[in-house]
Amino acid sequence: MKIIVPMAGRGSRLRPHTLTVPKPLIPVAGKPIVHRLVSDIAKVLGEPIEEVAFILGDPAFFGDDVVESLTELAEGLGAKGSIYRQDQPLGTGHAIMSAKESLSGPAVIAYADTLIRADFDLDKSVDSVIWVKQVDKPEAYGVVKLSDASEIVELVEKPKEFVSDLAVIGIYYFKDVGQLKEELQYVLDHNVINGGEYQINDGIKRMMEKGMKFVPGKVDEWMDCGNKDVTVETNQRMLGFLENDGEELVASSVTLENANIVEPCFIAEDVVIRNTTVGPYVSVGAKTVLENSTVKNSIIQSNSKIMNANLDNAMIGNHVVFDGKFETVSLGDYSEMI
Repeated sequence: MKIIVPMAGRGSRLRPHTLTVPKPLIPVAGKPIVHRLVSDIAKVLGEPIEEVAFILGDPAFFGDDVVESLTELAEGLGAKGSIYRQDQPLGTGHAIMSAKESLSGPAVIAYADTLIRADFDLDKSVDSVIWVKQVDKPEAYGVVKLSDASEIVELVEKPKEFVSDLAVIGIYYFKDVGQLKEELQYVLDHNVINGGEYQINDGIKRMMEKGMKFVPGKVDEWMDCGNKDVTVETNQRMLGFLENDGEELVASSVTLENANIVEPCFIAEDVVIRNTTVGPYVSVGAKTVLENSTVKNSIIQSNSKIMNANLDNAMIGNHVVFDGKFETVSLGDYSEMI
């Protein structure tokens, strides 16, 4: 089994945090989004992973440190780590074809801006599984249309009239991803464009037209990391799941001086907490210092110093110095508010 991860986008909706760090490497509950996504997919697949192929953007932004991090992630799963570059932002189909040398055999394609919680048996008898989640407002999503036999017969983007309430979450299984490669090559060669870009859906639709069998797969939880507010919410939900799983979330090297931790919280190595209440639902990166503050439902990354603050629904980057009573903030790396 292979895992293909398109992640070339800059994550503009999560700025300023993505000005210096690619969105898939923003930590949620103490682990970068893409690390958590790939690890969780490998876990639920329950079989050896041969290769993890990452599709990155501009090397000036997705540099050597990113490549090293992703290669270590793949090798930690016992897999080969492959790095590809999408040289132009020409859509989901174009991104996948940037990794065409790896498009063979059984594979899962997963976009690196979402997290899941799932427990399922993969149906390997079908040509493809498209994972979906029931949503309240299907008109805001791409959804699947099902036949009477519960097979996927159509993909509809943001339907104006009700088609179904099963939204596509951006994770796909292909029994032979080479078939998708063949149809996406047709899309590129014949300049089939929707929304100004080459889309994965156009390759999938061609597979459907040839009679290939697509079925829905359902996840228990689908969590977005598109902007600050939903990323903080996803951090909250993930901490709850990890606590229920019995994971140890507070490092042994944390220094507490007149401090209170209200679980669940993730507290990384060498964090110092003085005269402060942290939690619930807070993630704190390594070597950060919190003093004279109250922090809940927030993400604070590494090597930062937070003083005299009352934070709720906050997201603060790396190397930040923050002093003041501001309740809802979004600060990028190397910012100072004193």
